[in-house]
Amino acid sequence: MRSRYSAYGLRREDYLLATWHPSTRPAELGLARETPPKWLGLEVKRHEQTDADHAVVEFVARYKLNGRAHRLHEVSRFVREDGRWFYVDGDVS
Repeated sequence: MRSRYSAYGLRREDYLLATWHPSTRPAELGLARETPPKWLGLEVKRHEQTDADHAVVEFVARYKLNGRAHRLHEVSRFVREDGRWFYVDGDVS
């Protein structure tokens, strides 16, 4: 989770797509076309490994966009395949 947060801050679309599970991965994220937010911090609220190959991470990421502060609160699901963890999807609240 922390590496994906850093990748968003560094606009590393290649890394984000490589760590996104193929079953839910979009073709592209379009980060280069968007106004970049200023990422202010990540708080991991909880993380839970539900079994050997599945995990849930709840986090809050704070950022500013066009001078306005925002928070992204998500419960993300991850799956491990061949020893690597992949982001599957998440519920934003």
